[in-house]
Amino acid sequence: MTSATKSRIRWSDLPAPVRATVEEILGDRVVEAVSQQGGFSPGTADRVRTAGGGRAFVKAVSPAQNEHSPRLHRVEAQIAAALPSAAPAPRLLGSYDDGDWVALVFADVEGRPPVTPWAAGELAAVLSTLEAMADALTPTSIAVAPTATEQLARDFAGWRRIAEDPPVDLDPWARPRLAELCAAADRGLTALAGETLCHLDIRADNLLISPDGTVNVVDWPWACRGSAWLDSLMILINVQVYGGHDPEALLRDLPLAAGVDPADLTGVLAGFTGFFLDGSRLPPPTGIPTVRAFQRAQGDALLRWLDRRLP
Repeated sequence: MTSATKSRIRWSDLPAPVRATVEEILGDRVVEAVSQQGGFSPGTADRVRTAGGGRAFVKAVSPAQNEHSPRLHRVEAQIAAALPSAAPAPRLLGSYDDGDWVALVFADVEGRPPVTPWAAGELAAVLSTLEAMADALTPTSIAVAPTATEQLARDFAGWRRIAEDPPVDLDPWARPRLAELCAAADRGLTALAGETLCHLDIRADNLLISPDGTVNVVDWPWACRGSAWLDSLMILINVQVYGGHDPEALLRDLPLAAGVDPADLTGVLAGFTGFFLDGSRLPPPTGIPTVRAFQRAQGDALLRWLDRRLP
């Protein structure tokens, strides 16, 4: 469901100055590059090996692939450079930005995305990692990160845009509840206030599980300051999408959500549902043809969860 865009470029497609600077950062010549699957970026996502046996992960993009992707890479460069060593994330080795091309070079992390539908042991490891990550990143000193309210304000207004122009295929359960869903999303947006650095895009293809069970969280361009439980709730959304477990039961046992008003959690789920369903109606972004179908799948899955939480 999160298959890589078919238009992703590769290491060999990068201009010579970009490749040369990456090799300067690595201190050696790249002799092998293997494109990685998963995700939606049309830019490179290559695990590279140098002549001396060194390894790294390189991601690079220009406006020619997608007009918004370079900005996201620039933001991620700032976030990744500021992450504390306690964060379960690959270390940024260096970056390149000539105003057109932006490249990020990370330490290579051996691992693979979690299996979906979610396996019990891997899900437990991810939830444990996210709990420890929230502790390590609270309070955050990364001022470049916006607040969750700022980051999600437009996204959580998705139900309002749907109410103004309801699609013909709007789920019959949602149609008479549009006002309630708008209000719930508004409440969810307010509930996200906090001082934890949140990844905000936690899902299976942004996680790597190493052979020893260690979990690393990758791709940080959407990071924001918000509630300590936000990332853990997002992985439960991913569980709802892919299956394997009951996210409602997992939410009841989630330590970070203990004491949180259930209506606040429902509101956040409503906000993401409206975002996914509203976004799925738009034309595909340049170079990312599969993202709208994935948004629709997420929105439909979350509607089923909301049906359990709203009377």
